Amino acid sequence: MTSHVGLLLVNLGTPDAPRPREVRRYLREFLSDPRVLDVPTLQRFLILELLILPRRPRVSAAAYQKIWTPQGSPLLVHSRALAGRVQERLGGAVRVELAMRYGNPSIASALDRFKRAGVDRLVVFPLYPQYSAAATGSTIARVLELAAPHWNTPYLQVIPPFYDHPAFLEARAEVARPYLADGTAERVFMSFHGLPERQVRRSDSTGSRCLVQADCCAAVGPANRYCYRAHCYATARALAERLGLTPEQVVVCFQSRLGRTPWLRPQTDQVLADEARKGVRKAVILSPGFVADCLETLEELGIRGVETWKANGGETLSLVPALNDSERFAEAVIEIAADNSTWLKREIAWNKGVAP
Repeated sequence: MTSHVGLLLVNLGTPDAPRPREVRRYLREFLSDPRVLDVPTLQRFLILELLILPRRPRVSAAAYQKIWTPQGSPLLVHSRALAGRVQERLGGAVRVELAMRYGNPSIASALDRFKRAGVDRLVVFPLYPQYSAAATGSTIARVLELAAPHWNTPYLQVIPPFYDHPAFLEARAEVARPYLADGTAERVFMSFHGLPERQVRRSDSTGSRCLVQADCCAAVGPANRYCYRAHCYATARALAERLGLTPEQVVVCFQSRLGRTPWLRPQTDQVLADEARKGVRKAVILSPGFVADCLETLEELGIRGVETWKANGGETLSLVPALNDSERFAEAVIEIAADNSTWLKREIAWNKGVAP
């Protein structure tokens, strides 16, 4: 029997090729999103066309060339493999599709495939552990925008951020443990993608907590339940506990800033330089906000981060891989989705011959 339930896994996106033309096309789509570059329309157009697109595509293409594989972009390769593992485990209970918020395979093409397959109940799973309007919010908005014109619109359920879900945390810890097993790491850097501070403040409906109170990220509550920074710190605390790390060992930092406006601090490249200068020699770095290895993990951390570390006196900086298509993460995706979707939970139970 063909399932009428679909699971749409959505990651951020990647250029089609590590060449300036393809990177320019990707950056134009990505940075034209008002949730990503959240400035007035004319200002966004001028920044993009006059400051970013004339130079950035060539620089980014050179970076992509360092990490590109024979199969293609690492992010796309790992995301496809993950979708395949999830589909294999679900069997015929649920149809699984992969899409990228920007680039290919597109969300529109995935919705078309679901429609042709007769799927009318769609579970949308943004593959971003921590919520941000620029990633999670943009993905949800795009799915709704593309689903709306259909005469028979699909019924939708959206999986919320899973920054504190035990299955995600244990899968992440499992990948990291071998890199900490010998006990020589003096520091463990947990590097998350950065955001402009204005976007973090905007997520606080009260305007009185995020980046205002000194302990604004000590816990997640009603005022900061959409706060990306608070989610990042919650993930870091939970991972540190699972990995048996002391507060002195763990440093939370933020990477990939763009432009001159204030972004979340401390910034990863500066932290790496500072800690190495202080005499720290052996460290481990992981990126709990990225579920698949990509430009930001492999090139920014694994190549440039290591260069910064060694240039300032550090000896060993070991990069922990992302979750990618690990078996534990595929199982976690299903568990997280089922915990948040009555449709999936029922379909999985029926497929196993168990009463839901």
